[in-house]
Amino acid sequence: HLEDGRNVEVVFEELSANKTKLTENFDPENVNPESFQKEGWQAILDNFKKYAESI
Repeated sequence: HLEDGRNVEVVFEELSANKTKLTENFDPENVNPESFQKEGWQAILDNFKKYAESI
């Protein structure tokens, strides 16, 4: 849970020895448009992907 009580679920699914699918579901907040929030969460995932591929 986030501090404001919203739920976030992150699931890692191993597809092969070197390939993992990450699925993220979240409850949107009521201030910003959902599309804006999706872009923010996607940016976090994109940065995580860059990091994971670099190690």
